[in-house]
Amino acid sequence: MSVGAERGTVRVVIYLRVTDEQGPGAVEELVRAYHEASKALQGTPGLLRNELLRDPQQPVLFAVLSEWEDRHSFLEWEEGVRHKGQTAPIRKFADARSAGMSFAVYDVVAAYSE
Repeated sequence: MSVGAERGTVRVVIYLRVTDEQGPGAVEELVRAYHEASKALQGTPGLLRNELLRDPQQPVLFAVLSEWEDRHSFLEWEEGVRHKGQTAPIRKFADARSAGMSFAVYDVVAAYSE
C-alpha cells in the first residue's frame, strides 16, 4: 500500500463526449486529438502519465485520466501559458454535463499496486 497524500499525488479527470453533430468520424478524431495533445504534453514537469478511457456502456463518453506528482505541478502547468495550446486538440469534445464541470481534480489519499 502506498499513501498518496504523503506523496502529494494528484489525479485529474477530463470528461469528454462525442456528439451526433460532430459526425461519423468523431470518435477517431477524438482519439487522434488525444494523441496530439499527449505528444505536446511530453516532458511537462510533474506529469507522470495520462490515459484515454471510454465508457463501455455509453461509448460516446470518454475521459482522460492524468496523474501528477503533486497539486503544485498540476496548478503550475494549468495556470501556465502552454496549457491551452497543449490541450486545444481535445477541447471541442469537452463535456461539462458530467458533474457540471468538464474536469475534476482529486488528491490520492491511498492506493494499492502490485
